[in-house]
Amino acid sequence: MKNLGFTSLPLLVVAMAALLTGARVADAITCNTMGLSPCIGAMTSTAPPSTTCCSKLREQQPCFCQYMKNPSLGGYVKSARAKAIISSCGVPYPKC
Repeated sequence: MKNLGFTSLPLLVVAMAALLTGARVADAITCNTMGLSPCIGAMTSTAPPSTTCCSKLREQQPCFCQYMKNPSLGGYVKSARAKAIISSCGVPYPKC
């Protein structure tokens, strides 16, 4: 599986921060991509997701469709690596 590469990491961080100003509530959960920061290690390598990452994915699951529609984040959420991490955590992949 191909790593995102060092140059993509800053883009991921910027993309995650981009939603901070437009965070919304979905099902009583604050959609905040910064909450997914424990998953960056799994996204940038082939390492399995941590239990904290999986917990945050479950917590942010109601926000996935919103993230997918965001031009800055959609590519990351729809990536094969993200799908593998979500699946590994036992979180259903959204059908938006």
